[in-house]
Parts: sequence; structure tokens; C-alpha cells
Amino acid sequence: MTVETATTSFVASQLLKAPAETSANRGSTPDVRATVENVINDVRTRGDEAVREYSKKFDNYAPESFLLTAEQLSEIMARVPQQVIDDITFVQQQVRFMAQKQLESLTDFEIETMPGVLLGQKNVPIQAVGAYIPGGKYPLLASAHMTIITAKVAGVARVAACTPLIKGEIPDATVVAMHLAGADEIYLLGGIQAIAAMAVGTETIKPVNMLAGPGNAFVAEAKRQLFGEVGIDLFAGPTEVLIVADEHADAFIVAVDLLSQAEHGPDSPAVLITTSEKLARDVIEHIDTLLVDMPTRDYAAAAWQDWGAVHVVKNLDDAYALADEYAYEHVQILTENPREALEKMNFYGALFLGEGTCVSYGDKVIGTNHVLPTRGAARYTGGLWVGKFLRTVTYQEVTNTESSAFFGELCGRAARVERFEGHARSGDVRAAKYRGTTLPWSTHTFEK
Repeated sequence: MTVETATTSFVASQLLKAPAETSANRGSTPDVRATVENVINDVRTRGDEAVREYSKKFDNYAPESFLLTAEQLSEIMARVPQQVIDDITFVQQQVRFMAQKQLESLTDFEIETMPGVLLGQKNVPIQAVGAYIPGGKYPLLASAHMTIITAKVAGVARVAACTPLIKGEIPDATVVAMHLAGADEIYLLGGIQAIAAMAVGTETIKPVNMLAGPGNAFVAEAKRQLFGEVGIDLFAGPTEVLIVADEHADAFIVAVDLLSQAEHGPDSPAVLITTSEKLARDVIEHIDTLLVDMPTRDYAAAAWQDWGAVHVVKNLDDAYALADEYAYEHVQILTENPREALEKMNFYGALFLGEGTCVSYGDKVIGTNHVLPTRGAARYTGGLWVGKFLRTVTYQEVTNTESSAFFGELCGRAARVERFEGHARSGDVRAAKYRGTTLPWSTHTFEK
């Protein structure tokens, strides 16, 4: 394997393994954009009829109603092994606890800035959220915990949740997770048609105010096109993992952890940045061996070949700086002092500190949210959390007439600098009424 110097970064490194793909654009193709636009417009025009046709076309499923009844939910619950239900319940307790702590960190307040001048802030839940729980090759029932529970802890009154059939069968465990998470409505519906139905509404599905949850390229593009008409959680792309490791890291564990995320899909990057060339070479060798009989090698091998990279840098400061340039979704720190990254790194969706922690814990069981920013979005946003389902709104009240008159005169001056005469007059009338001054633009007088 050739060794070359990385030239696309501000941090010098030896690139022991370069990605075969060099295009940074992994967004929607023109065909995907056109298909999504057509389906959304059709659902907007024909409602349930269009939804049923697309569900029949893509999932071979076109019932009279996609909504699961209480009786159907009971039957599904009875089919799922108790151990699965117990595990789902435990994991959801972790997610709920984390979300509750996040909620407690957000406070309403009211302050008096001058006599009788009251300014306040309230955190108001979004009223209706649509949660999409993917199916496809992997039934991501953990996404039910992350989207539905977090929304309900925030106080969302109505959560409508959609998930598709998988190979013609109801994904029982996913439905159980959605139900136990607190979904108010569960629809067996997937793809663009599910996103469109929740966003624009049909005869039988009331529209929501916000969409949340991951999905394939078509789902992601549907959320992008509908953003503005409804809110969304994140513009999510393929899963990303980056590991920062020093000479103390276990090369076998590093290799396993990289492949654990590469299996998400053939375009899921897995990157290692290390201060040890020996560790780097050992990791590459372990990955080549592990891929031979890995059950999900069809995705993991393609992702590693096309998007995987291994950098060797001089020191950990360079490692953190290079990791910040990537600004990846998941960043795992396998060093002698992993908590150092909390102080030295800035751009990541979530940090996983030390050998005892892995990204898979965050994905599946530990309680932090796994809906995280990708494609460099970590430079400007964090992941899904309880605050995403809240609207932080403000209010103001002036009860002291002298204070109102003061602001009236100030507003008049400030607005006229900007040539907003109407705004200025709103201030003028309060100064005139409360201080008895005359209006230069009107003969109106106020009773004393």
C-alpha cells in the first residue's frame, strides 16, 4: 500500500489508506430530486389515493387504512418475545432520562429591565410531529426511541409515526418500540409517500408541524423539499465515523469499531487518525481480515474501499485539528487521556470517549440521541435533542406609563433614522398620551 502525504488538509499527515471516492457531493441526484418532487405533488393533489398507489408500487401494500388499530397493536405486542420487550423498555428508559435532563436545563424566565418593563421567554412544544422510522435492509427500531420519546418528553401533543413493511411483513419489534415510546398514531407506510402524507396531510392523515427521523436518499430529499412548509430535525446524510487513536489503543478494537459503522451503507465513511504508524498498519490488516466473513460485508467492504481513510499525524494536537476539519457525525477517542478531546475539539456530532465506549452504544442503547449532523453540518449544529421539539418564544409587557413614554420617544428617534415613519408614530402616541407631549404629525389629543 502506497504512502502519500495528504494535500487537501491544513494539517500534515501520512495517508496510509486513501478513499477511492474523492467526490464530496453525496447529495441527491437529479433523478432522486425529480422523483421526490413528483410524488409530493401527487400526494398533495390526490391525497390518500396517491399514497395508496405509491405504497402498492414500492411496498406491494395498499390497505384501506395504514393506521394500526389498538387490536392490531395488541396482536403485534403478543408476537414479540418478552426479552425483546424488556430490552426495548430498558433502552427507552435511558433515552427518556437523558431527554428529561435536557428539558430541565431549559428554563422559562421573566425579568424586569426597568420599572414596569417585563421581558420573558417561554419554551413551547411543537404541537404535532411526524416521526419516520426506516425499514429497508436494517429495521432501525432504535430510531423510534430517539424521535418519539424525545418529542413526547418535550411535550409534543401528537406524534404520528410511520414505518414501512419489510419484505412484505410487519416489523413487529419496530412497531412495539414505536408504541412503547408513546406514538399517538402508527402507520404502516414508508418512503416518500409517508413523508409527504405526514407533511401535507391527506383525507385520513392530519398534517404535522415538523418531521423527524432518518431515512434513505429519497426520504432525506423529501424532507429537504418540504422544509419550510414544515420543520425538520436535520438534513441527514450517510453515517460517518472517525476514530482518533494513539499508540495505547487496541488495533483490533479500532478495526472492529470502524467496520461497525461502515456497515450502515456503501457510502458511509470510516476514518482513522492516529499518532502511531504501527497502529495504523495493524488496523488496516485487521480490517482486511475481518471483512472476509463479515455478514454485512457487502456494505462495509464497499464503504471502506470507497470512503475509508487512515491518517498518521505527528501528535494528538494535530489529530484533533484534523478531526475538526472532517467535522464528522461520530468521533471516537481511543487515547490514554480521552477526555482531553472535550477541551481540544470543536466540531463533531457526538464524542465517544475511551475504550469502554463505542459508537454502537450511542446508536442503540446508552441513552444519547443517535440522530446527528453529517456532511460537515457539525460545524453549525448539534444533533436531535429535546430542544428541537420546542419553540423558544418571547413576550413583553410594559405596565409603567413613564417607562412606556421613555421607550416611545426612543422608538420615534430610532425608527426615523431608518425612515420607518409608521413605527415612529407608534412610539409617538405613547409618549404623547403618557407625558402629555403633542404629536407633530396629528392634531389628536389624549384625555388626561
